[in-house]
Amino acid sequence: MKESQIESYLREKIKAIGGIAYKFVSPGNSGVPDRLVLLPEGRSVFVELKAPGKKPTKLQLMQHKRMQALGHEVRVIDSREQVDIWLREL
Repeated sequence: MKESQIESYLREKIKAIGGIAYKFVSPGNSGVPDRLVLLPEGRSVFVELKAPGKKPTKLQLMQHKRMQALGHEVRVIDSREQVDIWLREL
């Protein structure tokens, strides 16, 4: 399965629960997560999507740590099953 397929699945599932999954780009800041997910009740989460079995790069991990140090949640998801697990946790 391709990363883009997992990303589409995430968008559909987030929309179904009343949220928005914005494509997140930050010019001049490589390695930022793929999506900024805005959930009902004011919760926001950055989501890094990967193809199954793939891991974030060192640059991506550095960006994740910077965001987490500021108190923001960052999730790394590499399958539809992980999307479903995460949504059940919500």
